[in-house]
Amino acid sequence: MKVSVCIPVYNGAKTIKKLVDEIFRELMPHYDVEVILVNDCSLDNCDEICKELARYYNEVKYISLRKNYGEHNAVMCALNYSTGDYAAIIDDDFQNPPCEIIKLVEEARRGVDVVYSKYHKKEHHYFRNIGSRFNDKISNWLLDKPKGLYLSSFKVIDKCIVKEIIKYKGPSPYIDGLILRSTNGISSVYVSHDKRQEGKSNYTLKKLVSLWLSMFINFSIKPLRIFSVFGIIATVFGFFASVIFVIQKILNPELNLGWTSVMVSILFFSGVQIVFLGLIGEYVGKHYLQSNGSPQWTIKEEYI
Repeated sequence: MKVSVCIPVYNGAKTIKKLVDEIFRELMPHYDVEVILVNDCSLDNCDEICKELARYYNEVKYISLRKNYGEHNAVMCALNYSTGDYAAIIDDDFQNPPCEIIKLVEEARRGVDVVYSKYHKKEHHYFRNIGSRFNDKISNWLLDKPKGLYLSSFKVIDKCIVKEIIKYKGPSPYIDGLILRSTNGISSVYVSHDKRQEGKSNYTLKKLVSLWLSMFINFSIKPLRIFSVFGIIATVFGFFASVIFVIQKILNPELNLGWTSVMVSILFFSGVQIVFLGLIGEYVGKHYLQSNGSPQWTIKEEYI
């Protein structure tokens, strides 16, 4: 059985060689292994180290991207180059011990399409943990994610689901969204999560917001439905308010209706309309980028 280990690399020069060495040391006794490194236009000397690894190990494929596309795009690139019976996705920060891939693969071999990792304790920065919890709650509703399933970046995917995932050609992929719309055969197992050995997380607030927007816009129309329901409620409220104002005016012709209430109503509903138009603009913009053929990635060099 062959396992493809897919690693999106970004500013991981201090950890990537140790990670790849340990992957081969831990997995080679159990499986045929290939490692696919996708350098997402790192700012450090990752490129040199990854090239050295590709020259040293025949089982390492190295792809260097021309610009920074983001983690999910880099993972999609790696999945397109994977040839294993299972694809294991692991970050380059060494917080997930490579030996834990064995647990995920063995769970998948029981007939499960995708196996996510879950943790008794996460060693991320508190800001990253808050973002993960928020992402978890939102994905429960937007993506109909099973409650209790943690969408970890460390996971193993059966090759049949990999084939379904890589059919998606939009410029802003969201791997977990693609998985959830492809299968219900999902499981999870507890694994250890170590403290970050080097540097700090590459996930900034801007990148987290971009990820949430991809989840919102690309994989659900529920935000549009929220505003549709809100519009119906506002219409009903406006109708009854109008009836009340007319009755008050009939009963008391000298009554001066309040300027404040009018201005508040105008400002409130104008704000709602602007937000709604912005949301529609996001959907239209994403569709335009996809129809315009915006790439998920562009390759600078590859060593395969």
